[in-house]
Amino acid sequence: MKREERQQLIINLLVEHKTVDLDDLADRFAVSKMTIHRDLDDLEQAGVLRKVRGGATIDAGTQFESDFRFRERRDHEAKLSMAHCALDLVEPGMTVMVNDGSMAAVLGEMLLQKRPLTLITNNAAIIDRMKNESGITLIAIGGVYSAKFNAFLGVVTEEALSRLRADIAFLSTPAISGRLAYHMDDNVVRAKRAMIASAAKRCLLVSHQRIGHTALHVMADLADFDAIITDRAPDGAILDQFRRDGITLTIASNQDMT
Repeated sequence: MKREERQQLIINLLVEHKTVDLDDLADRFAVSKMTIHRDLDDLEQAGVLRKVRGGATIDAGTQFESDFRFRERRDHEAKLSMAHCALDLVEPGMTVMVNDGSMAAVLGEMLLQKRPLTLITNNAAIIDRMKNESGITLIAIGGVYSAKFNAFLGVVTEEALSRLRADIAFLSTPAISGRLAYHMDDNVVRAKRAMIASAAKRCLLVSHQRIGHTALHVMADLADFDAIITDRAPDGAILDQFRRDGITLTIASNQDMT
């Protein structure tokens, strides 16, 4: 078996199981552990996975977010639930900003229900979906393309966003802890901050599984957002802390407010 084929099969296993074990991979492919180590090193360097003791994972860490190709296949029902909830904040005729990410891509598809809209985005999946749609004035934000995030990032992106204004911006985050939202990539952080600064209202979308975690960079204070939407209620202690901090969390699964 060629190295490229073996690495693709490793990726397929990660999509299915989220983690892989080094010993199991060596047995499965009848190769040495050192060969598997090299495969995992190659995939980690490409930003596909995160090596851990005895194997690898696509679960996020403080300095790692999994590739867009993994994230777009995961937790689809939760993303649909949050997107439906977020859609209630949009009215026809608005100018809407949507950031990078698989969660945002799901919301971008639903925005067709609210046309006519002006849509500003650096999300390549949304740009590709919307470019031929009537009733959508698409402002595609360019920059340096990142395959890992399937988005355009960098100085060009940030400069373009600084010169635009939106009625509302929808942003996602891979980690919330205390009063802060985090991200592990500095280019993504800067693009998201530019959207926050350019929108009259801001909505944060976050999976309940990501609440109570941190990443390398502080992205924003939760007080910067007019709405924070998650798919399911997090741990009760976290909810209590949100209440004490005066942070309102919308639970998309039942539309309760806390």
